[in-house]
Amino acid sequence: MTKKSQAWKPDYTITNRMTRCLMAIEAAKTAVEHTTLTPAVENELRRRARLRSTHFSTRIEGNRLTLSEVEDVIRNKRTDFPGRERDVAEVSNYWKALLQVEKWAAKGKQFSEDLIRRVHCLVMNGLQTRPTPYREEQNAIRDSASGALVYLPPEAKDVPALMAAMVRWEREVEKEDLPAPIIAGLVHYQFVTIHPYYNGNGRTARLLATFILHRSGYGLNGFLSTEELHARDLGSYYRSLKVHPHHNYYEGRAEADLTPWMEYFIGTLKNVFNMAKKEAQRCAEAGIPAEPEEIRRLDPRERIVLSLFMEKEQITSSDVAKALAISVRMARVLLRKWVIQGWLVVSNPSNRGRSYGLSAIYRQYVDSLSAMKMGDPELNAAPVFREEP
Repeated sequence: MTKKSQAWKPDYTITNRMTRCLMAIEAAKTAVEHTTLTPAVENELRRRARLRSTHFSTRIEGNRLTLSEVEDVIRNKRTDFPGRERDVAEVSNYWKALLQVEKWAAKGKQFSEDLIRRVHCLVMNGLQTRPTPYREEQNAIRDSASGALVYLPPEAKDVPALMAAMVRWEREVEKEDLPAPIIAGLVHYQFVTIHPYYNGNGRTARLLATFILHRSGYGLNGFLSTEELHARDLGSYYRSLKVHPHHNYYEGRAEADLTPWMEYFIGTLKNVFNMAKKEAQRCAEAGIPAEPEEIRRLDPRERIVLSLFMEKEQITSSDVAKALAISVRMARVLLRKWVIQGWLVVSNPSNRGRSYGLSAIYRQYVDSLSAMKMGDPELNAAPVFREEP
């Protein structure tokens, strides 16, 4: 292991352009936080953001499913795409990983190598099995068309020390109050530069950046989706990551000036935040009535569960577990609490088929919530960036 891999001190400058972008990010973040939306609209904006994140992050890696096909897979409407079984698995795995990353961030889970390995395991397997170990041999990034060598990552023997150094750096600068967007951008860069796995490095890097942003309060209430802008201009994304002309990590890449990458990353994040702000404000201005006091009292998890009743009369612990990305056992605990609180009732008390409905006082709001989501053409409009034919 080389001395330079024992500690990581990224070389970058916070330029005037980056400073302006960081100020714009803060302004958009504040605007979203102060935009009043109903549970139905919040849930729909959150679903759209997750859907776009899943589609475009996997698309960057060559996934061939369209946005509508990805939605079918996520909703279990269609999973049979002959010859594209791998694409289906990638989409399903990324969706599960994204939900888990948001859950860990909400709990304030510490950034660690164990977390990284678990995120990668979800990306590759879709299940929280054993955290995946780092690669044990050399790998290389080649041009898919010509086969030419594009980048040669560090040797496998140096990967553990490099990863440990990256994690130590993240924890140190977090204590120093370095802005979360900068931390997320630098971790994104360093992870793909180390390339600790044979496959799944790009998807994992983008999820780690999302984790850092969410955990630090930059998740935009779940409306955050940076992957789309990366995918829309892959040339800029890859050119920005190529911060040194030599393809070998040890021949300049390790000490390269990361300012160009950070200007790209922070600039892209500014655009994403502004898009989310405009979409949230557009929905808030669409003539939606003020929320009743009973709904305002619900916390974010309770709002998500309330939105489930727009599509069905009764829900189960499995429905809640899937919606909140928690275990069925935890879902049962929450459902019992909510029944005691009085906004849910037990519809079917049997152990096998136990289901839950809304109490009368909350049931009266469901029709209006459904109308807010389905009846307003503005809320059903496509996102700012549309899927190409």
